[in-house]
Amino acid sequence: MKEEESQMERRLSDLAEIAGGTVCGPAGIVIRGVAPFDAAGPADITLAEGPAYLKRLAQTGAGAVIVPQAFETDLKPVIQTANPRLAFARIMALYHPRQRPPAGISDMIAVGEGFVCGEAPSIGPFVSIGRGVRVGDGVMLHAGVVIGDGVTLGDDVEVHANVTVMAGCRIGSRVIIHAGTVIGSDGFGFVPDGRQYRKIPQIGIVQIDDDVEIGAGCTIDRATFGKTWIQSGVKTDNLVQVAHNVTVGKDTILVAQVGIAGSTTIGRHATIAGQAGISGHLTIGDDVTVGPRAGVARSVPDGAVVMGEIAMDHRRWLRVQRMVPHLPEMGKRIAALEKRLAALEGVEADRDDGSD
Repeated sequence: MKEEESQMERRLSDLAEIAGGTVCGPAGIVIRGVAPFDAAGPADITLAEGPAYLKRLAQTGAGAVIVPQAFETDLKPVIQTANPRLAFARIMALYHPRQRPPAGISDMIAVGEGFVCGEAPSIGPFVSIGRGVRVGDGVMLHAGVVIGDGVTLGDDVEVHANVTVMAGCRIGSRVIIHAGTVIGSDGFGFVPDGRQYRKIPQIGIVQIDDDVEIGAGCTIDRATFGKTWIQSGVKTDNLVQVAHNVTVGKDTILVAQVGIAGSTTIGRHATIAGQAGISGHLTIGDDVTVGPRAGVARSVPDGAVVMGEIAMDHRRWLRVQRMVPHLPEMGKRIAALEKRLAALEGVEADRDDGSD
């Protein structure tokens, strides 16, 4: 136990090097853990990123604090860094590294013919693996996972409990898929036949590239033809729906309950906020921000920020929002102006009648 504790001890100067920051104060103090601002103790390091926390710096019990680059104080030893949140994430990962389940394959699994498995797998109970599946080194499949025929998984993929990856889908390396997600279910493809609908066969796949993380309870539909493509570095929150033949560009963020309709392309490094809905066959450019609960019915150019239930340019949306509280008064004024205009028009009409 003492050996484990000593392994978790780090000097503040060492943490600053890991975080890419500069120590202001005693560099040799020992830090044994990370903690929230209001719960941290003298052996912990915490984060004070915004003004609300920086003003209360004397109130935290932390032994050291990560702060913005330009912030100076003699109240606490600090690590100054250009990106405090990123620095804190790196230090958190040091004290709380990702836990791997024990290596090995449970004897309570079902495996199809032609399964090819890399080194050091961890495959839990009640996993079902189809025919012709190939997985790389260090793959972790938790209890109840279903892997369909012909699926490929790269190295160091972690698939949490009760995930389904359906036939033919391709998953890159270092991908994390959280519990209950379904990859490769049929796209929503139907064609009207009179008053009924006929199913269009969905014969494509889903491809997920390297370093992607998919939240819990998400659904990513297979393509009608070709592929639904989640490019490298994409992160999704929980309960996200990606329809058939959608492409999501590199390092894009999809927040909770986002829905993207079929054949839409999302660019690189976009942020689609919670409950936003994006219509089909659109192009959303690189570095776009779509605000929460926005309804996007038109393509959006690179770098744009759109908001509102009827999505529009951000500046226009702000003008609309400023007007909304004044609408009742504006309505009264417009009604009064209409009455005055009607009265003036009546006077002019009488004059015209009198001059004939």
